[in-house]
Amino acid sequence: MKKQIGDVILDVKNISLRFGGVKALTDISFNVRAHEIRAIIGPNGAGKSSMLNCINGVYTPSEGTITFRGQTFDHMDSHQVATMGIARTFQNLALFKGMSVLDNIMTGRNLRMKSNLLLQALRIGPAQAEEERHRDFVEHIIDFLEIQAYRKTPVGQLPYGLQKRVDLGRALALEPQVLLLDEPMAGMNVEEKQDMCRFILDVNDEFGTTIVLIEHDMGVVMDISDRVVVLDYGKKIGDGTPDEVRNNEEVISAYLGTSH
Repeated sequence: MKKQIGDVILDVKNISLRFGGVKALTDISFNVRAHEIRAIIGPNGAGKSSMLNCINGVYTPSEGTITFRGQTFDHMDSHQVATMGIARTFQNLALFKGMSVLDNIMTGRNLRMKSNLLLQALRIGPAQAEEERHRDFVEHIIDFLEIQAYRKTPVGQLPYGLQKRVDLGRALALEPQVLLLDEPMAGMNVEEKQDMCRFILDVNDEFGTTIVLIEHDMGVVMDISDRVVVLDYGKKIGDGTPDEVRNNEEVISAYLGTSH
């Protein structure tokens, strides 16, 4: 059964980003529709991570606007973005290596907690009941990602592929409407990539989460994406379905290589 792609939920218009005299992004526009998997591809240095950093408030664009669920911003801040329902994983893992899998994923629930920090620390009154509800939700994510056997294990002791899964779990704990994934399969072996692909598709299908994905593995991108935007030297050179992008001459010469 073909999945239903919704209306535009995220609209990036004419985004430019400069660092001093260096142009990282130049006049980039694209949109993301609800419930789709939208890939951003391009060679190293093309501006892909910079684009995600503009969307989730790490960088402030020099020009352009970002519209999310009908609200337009010329810049976002990271806390505001998370509160509105955009979560992010990072290329370089930023997990708490000495904390357990469970506690790492629990940190993703912080914005959902209503009790003040003192009550949370003492675990008294409503705070205890609230924490139990959040723990139940996190246990559901742990089951979903098939990491039950490691729930009490310090993250630093896990293989790299499982650490990436924990990073995904922490982002899911925010219950995002849009999930930004920055090279979720970088450094993985074939089996780990297959697992991560399956989880990304399941998150999109079962949770209904819209996904924006940066990935270098073209096989993965073409298999799981609904639409692909292609960047090169900070400019957009392609945008369309995987088949349209695969057959775009400019994309072939800039990124895919003529052998593809």
